[in-house]
Amino acid sequence: MTRATASSAAPGWTVDALPKVAWGKGIHVYDVAGKRYIDASGGPAVYCLGHGNEEVNAAISQQLGRIAHGYRYMFTSDPLEELRELVTEACGAELEHMVFVSGGSEAVESALKLALQYHSARGESSRRRFISRRRSWHGNTLGALSVSDVRSRRAPFEGALIEASFLAAVNEYRPPAGVATDRLSEHCVAELESEILRVGSEKIAAFIFEPVVGAAGGVVPAPAGYAAGVREVCDRHGVLMIADEVMCGSGRCGTWRALQHDGTAPDIMAVAKGLGGGYLPLGAAIYRRAIAEVINACDGGPLTGHTFTGHTTACAAGAAVQAIVKREGLVERVRITGAQFLCTLRNALASVEAVGDIRGRGFFIGIEFVANRLTKEPFSTSAQVAIRVGRAAAAAGLLCYPSTGNVDGVRGDTVILAPPYNATFDELQEIVEIFTHSVRHATAEVARTNAANVP
Repeated sequence: MTRATASSAAPGWTVDALPKVAWGKGIHVYDVAGKRYIDASGGPAVYCLGHGNEEVNAAISQQLGRIAHGYRYMFTSDPLEELRELVTEACGAELEHMVFVSGGSEAVESALKLALQYHSARGESSRRRFISRRRSWHGNTLGALSVSDVRSRRAPFEGALIEASFLAAVNEYRPPAGVATDRLSEHCVAELESEILRVGSEKIAAFIFEPVVGAAGGVVPAPAGYAAGVREVCDRHGVLMIADEVMCGSGRCGTWRALQHDGTAPDIMAVAKGLGGGYLPLGAAIYRRAIAEVINACDGGPLTGHTFTGHTTACAAGAAVQAIVKREGLVERVRITGAQFLCTLRNALASVEAVGDIRGRGFFIGIEFVANRLTKEPFSTSAQVAIRVGRAAAAAGLLCYPSTGNVDGVRGDTVILAPPYNATFDELQEIVEIFTHSVRHATAEVARTNAANVP
């Protein structure tokens, strides 16, 4: 069996050595051998309410007792309409149109198609090209993969991907050479406009970016002023702004829309993961009223979707998850408690020289490891630092999310923590303690290996 590569962001095991999951409850997951794990990353930042929530499970069971799914061209449904209302309330009235799909890649694919359809409906079919950024990940479908920059995941499909423009990563910890941190937003916004002008604004459909970069960057929030600058440039050139909030959205960063933190809104956004909390596959492409009006007038509706678009039981699960998030004030809890969690992690890991940066928003935290704190030099790929941390944590009963390649597509080690929104203070403290121990163990192991290899 093929082994998982480090860049696949697996939680520290090779594919042929994965434990077999048995059951889960709250923040805990158990394998068939009876070992208990604290799910400190929510899988890949998915399980926003943890596992085995009885209210969500009951909503799924009740819907299945009625009908599993009413096909979208024949029926709407109460769960779909309830979920739409909850999402519209969370997003704001302008973002009231949406296509429910089965996950993040489909949500991004639908967002790209909506952008193309909008421009075609306006008589600007020349706008076919997308602009994206380095160190970004948008999904595994061919369209989403075309605007993604994870080298190992793209390589087998090069030559079949659509052409796109890629700009520099926007990372305060690793700004482009010669760019001061306080000029990063200005520089990167100018780079976007320069690329629009180079290609020709009449050829650009949209700019797509993650407000907080997830797996490909190791949780990299946009610097102050960046999103607002992007919004202004896109508006000036008739380019749509697509926010990929599959990983960072749905409350994960302490605001329901991640871009709320930046005081701006996109034309189209993709959400998934925390939307349905992992109880059933669910995602959505959400778009502005102005875009819907153009598309509906020309084509009668969005020309994107699949057999299971708006799946009734999946929407029932999503509506139950979002109702709990709203009722219990969990987004605000993530905002407040997340800041405390980040501070606690920074204090606990301050003396570990291999920890270069700890960053994030809400319950979305990235820890980057470096061989030299002063120069920010990453470890060699052979050291497998992120994978070692993931393995040490798993051995100690903690699940985290290792990822690599955040520096140049090959080098760079990060680990992501993304606990459930309802994690208790005691559970968060236990995460910090076990993770800190695991980091110390793994980095000491790397140091010993390096010392042994010195002649």
